[in-house]
Amino acid sequence: MPSYTVTVATGSQWFAGTDDYIYLSLVGSAGCSEKHLLDKPFYNDFERGAVDSYDVTVDEELGDIQLIKIEKRKYWIHDDWYLKYVTLKTPYGDYIEFPCYRWITGEGEIVLRDGRAKLARDDQIHILKQHRRKELETRQKQYRWMEWNPGFPLSIDAKYHKDLPRDIQFDSEKGVDFVLNYSKAMENLFINCFMHMFQSSWNDFADFEKIFVKISNTISERVMNHWQEDLMFGYQFLNGCNPVLIQRCMKLPEKLPVTTEMVECSLERQLTLEQEVEQGNIFIVDFELLDGIDANKTDPCTLQFLAAPICLLYKNLANKMVPIAIQLNQVPGDENPIFLPSDAKYDWLLAKIWVRSSDFHVHQTITHLLRTHLVSEVFGIAMYRQLPAVHPIFKLLVAHVRFTIAINTKAREQLICEYGLFDKANATGGGGHVQMVQRAMQDLTYTSLCFPEAIKARGMDSTEDIPYYFYRDDGLLVWEAIKTFTADVVGIYYESDQVVVEDQELQDFVKDIYVYGMRGKKASGFPKSIKTKEKLSEYLTVVIFTASAQHAAVNFGQLFLGMYPEEHFIEKPVKEAMARFRKNLDTIVSVIAERNKNKKLPYYYLSPDRIPNSVAI
Repeated sequence: MPSYTVTVATGSQWFAGTDDYIYLSLVGSAGCSEKHLLDKPFYNDFERGAVDSYDVTVDEELGDIQLIKIEKRKYWIHDDWYLKYVTLKTPYGDYIEFPCYRWITGEGEIVLRDGRAKLARDDQIHILKQHRRKELETRQKQYRWMEWNPGFPLSIDAKYHKDLPRDIQFDSEKGVDFVLNYSKAMENLFINCFMHMFQSSWNDFADFEKIFVKISNTISERVMNHWQEDLMFGYQFLNGCNPVLIQRCMKLPEKLPVTTEMVECSLERQLTLEQEVEQGNIFIVDFELLDGIDANKTDPCTLQFLAAPICLLYKNLANKMVPIAIQLNQVPGDENPIFLPSDAKYDWLLAKIWVRSSDFHVHQTITHLLRTHLVSEVFGIAMYRQLPAVHPIFKLLVAHVRFTIAINTKAREQLICEYGLFDKANATGGGGHVQMVQRAMQDLTYTSLCFPEAIKARGMDSTEDIPYYFYRDDGLLVWEAIKTFTADVVGIYYESDQVVVEDQELQDFVKDIYVYGMRGKKASGFPKSIKTKEKLSEYLTVVIFTASAQHAAVNFGQLFLGMYPEEHFIEKPVKEAMARFRKNLDTIVSVIAERNKNKKLPYYYLSPDRIPNSVAI
């Protein structure tokens, strides 16, 4: 009788193992096996991190194995199990890999296909077509869209983290990390102490240094020592945590009536302000988004305020950015003066503090929350709803949306909800942050997520004119590495543009993002469909870059782009493409390390060895 060797790998995360009964059934082209209990005498099967092997003998020839069914039945109490993969050695010595990387809960079962990535057009056998269809039908019931606030991208239909499908919930240790990090943030930032401080005047600027008491690294220490300086202020717009707002000023806006006479002490080229603009030496950061946003009124004992400043910056002869004029609100007038470096020291310093405060609000709510977290959640939900696990694009993207939906759900529970951290610690809390996202959705376009185009649109693409914009330099290197990798993967599975057009699952994925993520807004520029291999590669680059590199640049990452610990792909050509991708990323790491070698303030947020695969890792 034919005999198979079955190897089963259990996950290594907390509580991944199980004491429940595990059964295996084989489905082949010539027949199906009976259900076999996987159990070894006097042995604790399926322990956390274990790789266990079993011999399974069947009564008759099964032909080519098409599916395997794994069933879990209660032993004493329901005991969830995380199955990484199953490997099958056939009677003929062939090995078949069945990736899983999912939880089996309750009296549950999972039906797995082998790990070869397949488009729908590749499935000619009825049972495989049926498996593909049923998987998506089940997922579309589990992953439902919901409007958390009017005007927001739609999110997952789950009020609490515990309501999410088990496969996308935090692992136990990751959930603990979130709680600990949340608590640690409160401890480090002394929220209660600060809120008390904010209710009365500070004695002097030395009080500001208390912020850094428990935040100690090279960057924070240098910022603490130099934060009052104009050079540091300008540098942060290029390479700080929000390097996406500064743009070349092509024409002085009428709402900022600044003149040459006002700023001539800052200009170094013996030119008028208008001439400096013409030569491309003037830059601007406009916080118009904040104009009219309601300030936080949740604490009647604490008056809070918001500004909507306009900041003009100058590229000096050393090619460094320095601020030369600040207007704190949008409408000019006697009550809205333009502050200058020639003003009294603390007048100018306070004007810069207001700009930095506004930058914080836009960074946290728009650059970070909306443009990485919420957008990546849209990608993730659409992926789970429209792409089966066997689809090559699912295999490519799944690592980049890992825990994204979970961390966003936690954020809606604890951070941006009513009475959450935003309400306690942000001047935009109490609803202002919601208004900001609603406004910013008007500027959330597909092109603005394409890194090279976004840089160019702000007039910040010239490395010769703007030599110290490391966010741009490193970001372009990483973007090109990702795009080369996605083009390799697309080339393996799509032999022509016509195959792209005919891939209905892919088209449904793209349509879901447009209809639900971008709320069907034509002005967003998000495609409703994709018709070429080149456009597909670009689209996938947007998804991966947004979830990994862009998030790292604005959130200071800690992990590793290009590492795929879950082996969803098993084919040699894709593994070779992954190896080339990692090699390209290693080269970028070396380039960045060499550049940073002698810098007092190194920029490494976009070094691939510091970029997490997803926004939640």
